Amino acid sequence: MASLITCPHCGTRPKEEFSVRGAVIARPSASEKDEAWHRYVYVRDNPKGRYQEYWHHAAGCRRWLVVNRDNLTHEVFGVTDAQASREGSR
Repeated sequence: MASLITCPHCGTRPKEEFSVRGAVIARPSASEKDEAWHRYVYVRDNPKGRYQEYWHHAAGCRRWLVVNRDNLTHEVFGVTDAQASREGSR
C-alpha cells in the first residue's frame, strides 16, 4: 500500500513525490557566535516519535512544507506550507 501525503497546494499525492529535508529547528540570527551556528549545522538530536520536518514537494508544486509526523510509525498528523507556518509564528 502506498503512503500518501496531503499537500496543501496539490492535494493527496504519493510520498515518493516528496523529499525529506530534516527537522524544523530555529535558525540562529546572523549575529550569533560561531558555537551557535556549529550546533545548528552539525549537532542534531535524533528524537523518536512525533516531530516536525521540512519536506520538499519535488515532483509537484515544488513548495517547502512542514510535515508533522511520527518517525517511528510514519503516521502523518498534518502538513502546512513552510512559508505560511513561518509567518504564523512571528
